Amino acid sequence: MSCIPLLSGIKTILAIAWLLSATCWLPAQVIELPQRGFCAHRGAMATHPENTLPAFLEAIRVGAHMIEFDVQFTKDSALVLMHDAGVDRTTNGSGAVADLTLAELKQLDAGSWKDVAFAGTQIPTLEEALEVMPRNIWLNIHLRGGKELGKRVARLLEAKGRAHQAFLAVQEAARIGARTESESVLVCNMERQTGGADYVAATIAMDADFIQLRGAVRPDFRDYARVLHEKGIRVNYFGTDDPAVFRVLFAQGIDFPLVNDIAAALETAADFGLQPVQPVY
Repeated sequence: MSCIPLLSGIKTILAIAWLLSATCWLPAQVIELPQRGFCAHRGAMATHPENTLPAFLEAIRVGAHMIEFDVQFTKDSALVLMHDAGVDRTTNGSGAVADLTLAELKQLDAGSWKDVAFAGTQIPTLEEALEVMPRNIWLNIHLRGGKELGKRVARLLEAKGRAHQAFLAVQEAARIGARTESESVLVCNMERQTGGADYVAATIAMDADFIQLRGAVRPDFRDYARVLHEKGIRVNYFGTDDPAVFRVLFAQGIDFPLVNDIAAALETAADFGLQPVQPVY
């Protein structure tokens, strides 16, 4: 009796097993992201030092649906998280981020200004922030720079397997840079123009994935949301911590309000048919 058919069958089974292992466990295929919910603006910034790992870990702990944070270049082209152009407000140092090296920034205390309990907290790099993030929440990455920053961040997200959940909040130069690295990178249009119908039209025209409305909550937000949703564009709103405003926003079709006090916002989640996220890593 020949063993060739048996060997052929074993090879086929092994080949199928290899294909399954290589294709069936990709995060984008198996992880469901929130359809709507609350975005932790700069992490849990009401109670923790903004744009730091403790702020992100707290937002994750309470079940945030999205976390927003800011990225910019250092003097030596490292990617760090900082909202302001300078470090004066949120660290014990002074000067512009762009004039300081990563090593110099890592020497600063980015926590004590908020509370002595956070003394010694460092300014994180983008890579360090990604390492603590679950894979089943949205990452709203606000780019504080232009074309080269867009390129670098898009490249890193692809390399780290975060392209399924991360989107770049960008102005035009950064968007162009990001899309030269990845045509499929998710973007939020931050070129607001008047912030009205022209902003909505431009967001649709550039094939963006998110928009961020802001300012006074107006009745026409409902019409904007309807048109944007028809194009598959999700709608963020900056920003409020008022539960009464949450109710209006969700009724108008806004998907993700940005909040400073994520723990307090999530205490109201059930009122809007939302559940805190159980993180998946």
